[in-house]
Amino acid sequence: MVGLNVKEPETVCDDPNCPFHGSLAVRGQVLEGIVVSNKAERTITVERSFYKFIRKYERYEKRRSRISVHKPDCLDVKVGDSVKIAECRPLSKTKHFVLVEVKGDE
Repeated sequence: MVGLNVKEPETVCDDPNCPFHGSLAVRGQVLEGIVVSNKAERTITVERSFYKFIRKYERYEKRRSRISVHKPDCLDVKVGDSVKIAECRPLSKTKHFVLVEVKGDE
């Protein structure tokens, strides 16, 4: 893919919302997280942890967010895999990201 240094998957799919084999353009943020659910069809849930600075107490607190991500047919993921996701146009009410790379168990 142009702009992202990720390797293209070996398998080919006919998903129109695939950034590799379809016509979906990626732009904006590229995030990393861990897959916590893959029960829905072509959708996974990715959780990412980050630290938020609290000015009043001059300390950090740990936060986490869950993001709904479109999973193309050419990429295979399991719960617990570390993944890289990229922002794209809105695909549904909650999906604004697409899976671009699977890094494996961590």
